[in-house]
Amino acid sequence: MENFIAYNPTSLHFGKNVLNNLGTTVALFGKKVLLVYGKGSIKKSGLYEKVMFQLNEVGAKVFEYSGIKSNPIIDDVNAAAEIGRKNNVDVVLAVGGGSVIDSAKIISIALHVKNDAWDFFEYKIKPEKASPLIAVLTLAATGTEMNPYAVVQNPKTGQKPGYGGPLMYPKHSFLDPQNTFSVPKDYTAFGIVDLIAHSLEAYFGKGDATLSDKFVFATIKEALEFGPLLMEDLNNYDLRAKIMYAATAALNGLNSYGRVSGDWGVHGIGHSLSVLYDTPHGASLSIAYPAWLKLQKDRIPERIEKLGFELFNSESVDDTIYKLEYFFKLIGSPTRLSDIGINIETEKELIYENMKINKVNGANQKLTGPDFLTLIDLMDAE
Repeated sequence: MENFIAYNPTSLHFGKNVLNNLGTTVALFGKKVLLVYGKGSIKKSGLYEKVMFQLNEVGAKVFEYSGIKSNPIIDDVNAAAEIGRKNNVDVVLAVGGGSVIDSAKIISIALHVKNDAWDFFEYKIKPEKASPLIAVLTLAATGTEMNPYAVVQNPKTGQKPGYGGPLMYPKHSFLDPQNTFSVPKDYTAFGIVDLIAHSLEAYFGKGDATLSDKFVFATIKEALEFGPLLMEDLNNYDLRAKIMYAATAALNGLNSYGRVSGDWGVHGIGHSLSVLYDTPHGASLSIAYPAWLKLQKDRIPERIEKLGFELFNSESVDDTIYKLEYFFKLIGSPTRLSDIGINIETEKELIYENMKINKVNGANQKLTGPDFLTLIDLMDAE
């Protein structure tokens, strides 16, 4: 087992009607609030009104930035940060899914510099201060509500990297499963895929951490057991709660302690699909993960076999991959490039070049140029 430091300063407010404490929590950090959200779903669901009621109750002055995309872009981060700087805001409040909260994390550090926020991703500058960040989660998927990492893409360069640091933990995150009732069936499935993928990235990281392995298995089993039930009953509070908690646990550190790091190669592959085709994050992962496992089956067979035995009672690598892929199909997430309308014959070179631009690689299982070409073929092979 590798040495590790366990640290997570985010206060998680989980359960029915926890939003009743949002206003008083925000007020702990100041009265001038930069409210960041997506393209309007929170207004349709009524969540916007609830949030504004809470802010008005404590006399907050609210400055809004809306329109964050499901694959967030650096342009929105810069625009929101400029609003925050001009108005000298005290606190950033993110209401939405992973894209909104990821954007808000970078906004929180960009408020204190005059640079383009992309300079953080290029390591031209490093954050020395962050405005307090409060998150209200509306989609169970990324786990960003309880970790210090963010992923944002740059349309100009075709890059989609991750960035993180201890200043970027949310101070408080509010998770009411009721706020995920409005998430449609496809994005519910993508969120389930995402939590499984995060757990797998930890599992395939470097380091022998048997207890963390057991946490990984338990997290994924929650998704395997309750995910299909949720897909048939989207307004079931208990099922929404189980998936929401599992998504948080998948990437709050619990699955990674005792390892050098997770692998994250599959996320790199998925990011290329998102940059090029605006593919939803979870959908890119259900396509990429089976392909990656097929590439790795002769390289790390014992690791894949152990995973399969624990999750599916499988006794072979091929059966493990088949059953994981079957599960993704069962909940309605794509498993082939053709499923999302990508013609491999015309797009292969473009995907390959973008994977090179993004330097797609695993922290543990290294990938080469020839691997990229194999992976692209495997993402569309029957």
